[in-house]
Amino acid sequence: MRRYGLIGYPLTHSFSQRYFTEKFEREGIRDCAYLNFPIENIDELPGLLGDDALCGLNVTIPYKQAVLPYLHHKSEVVNAIGACNCIRIEKGALTGYNTDVAGFERSLFPLVMEHDHLRALILGRGGAAKAVEYVINRMGFSYRVVTRGPKKDITDLYYEEVDESVMSLYKLIINTTPLGMYPHVDECPPLPYEAMGPDHILFDLIYNPARTLFLKKGEERGAVVENGHKMLVLQAEESWRIWQEP
Repeated sequence: MRRYGLIGYPLTHSFSQRYFTEKFEREGIRDCAYLNFPIENIDELPGLLGDDALCGLNVTIPYKQAVLPYLHHKSEVVNAIGACNCIRIEKGALTGYNTDVAGFERSLFPLVMEHDHLRALILGRGGAAKAVEYVINRMGFSYRVVTRGPKKDITDLYYEEVDESVMSLYKLIINTTPLGMYPHVDECPPLPYEAMGPDHILFDLIYNPARTLFLKKGEERGAVVENGHKMLVLQAEESWRIWQEP
């Protein structure tokens, strides 16, 4: 039985385990299982790797950057952005990939395909934000990161610096933080939502709930909104493709 799984902490609601379990049943894949590994510290990873049947791992909060020293090989994207969310395990060697990039790019493109010069605000500076920055750069859009601090770049903004004038310039707003994720559904990034309008696009990497308070507030102002579900499906399928490569 080949085993795959997800490392992170906590893993109270795992999209990946449900998705792959249903995929295996739907496609008649009988020799595979997908498990959750809620490790409290990345130092616990070597203990998991003693399982010879383990063929691949997905990586989520808070280990997308912390896992890097454990990798024997890294994809070009992982080297570029410094974050890994997918590991292929073959003969004891760990190769790191980032499927967030493919998932985010393919799910964002339909929303921005008619825009040539969008400016983006990226909320947060974690591992997922690195994938988002990579994609936004590749699409040729200018952007600024909004953070609670400390600032890592001179162009970074604190939330209290995001005012109506900033909102009028930056029409694409991407939340990469866990603010609003279940069970904390009454939370949202502190933004001047009253300055949003129909020309804004809000993308939230969170998928549970389907409509975060961030998205609801934007939707109330007529903004185009998208959650992270499609991105998760796309990155999950990209992980499976990587694990099944010859």
